[in-house]
Amino acid sequence: MIPDPLHPAVVHFPLVLALLLPIFALASLWAIRRGADTRRAWGVAVVAAALVVASAWAALATGEAEEERVEGVVAESVLHEHEEAAERLLVVAGLVLLVAGAGLLGGTVGAAGRMLATAGSLAVVAAAISVGSAGGELVYRHGAASPYVAAAAGAGAAPGTAAPARERDEEDD
Repeated sequence: MIPDPLHPAVVHFPLVLALLLPIFALASLWAIRRGADTRRAWGVAVVAAALVVASAWAALATGEAEEERVEGVVAESVLHEHEEAAERLLVVAGLVLLVAGAGLLGGTVGAAGRMLATAGSLAVVAAAISVGSAGGELVYRHGAASPYVAAAAGAGAAPGTAAPARERDEEDD
C-alpha cells in the first residue's frame, strides 16, 4: 500500500543518503589507498551520489504534488523557502554526481574528481540539513500536517486554522 501523503515517506531517503554520502566517499578513498580497484571502489561513491540525486528528485516531485493541499494552512513564503532548499539540494547533489563520475577516470583527472566529490559531499550534507530544517519548520511550527490530520480524523479542518500559521509567518518577517 502506498502511503498517503507520499511526501513524508519519501523525504527521509535523500536526507539519510546525503548524510551517508561523505562516509561512502571516504570509505571508497580509503579502499583505493589500500589497493582496491579504483573504478570498483569509487563506483560505490558514485552509486551513493546517484541515489541522493534520484531520491531528492522524488522528494521534490512528491512535495510539489502535495503543495496545494497545505497552501491553505501554511503561508506561501514558507512553502517557497522549503521548495527552494529542496531545489538547491537537487542541484548540488547533481553537480557532485557529475564530479564523482569524473572520479571514475584514471590519472590526475580521476584523482581530482574523487577529491572534489568527497569535499562536495559536505555541501550535499549542508543542503540536506537546510531542506530538512525547512521541512521540519513546515510541519512542527506552521502546521503543514494539519490537513492530513483533520482528514484522518474524519472531519474537515476547523474554521480559522489557516490564519494562525499565516499570522505567525508575518510576525517573523
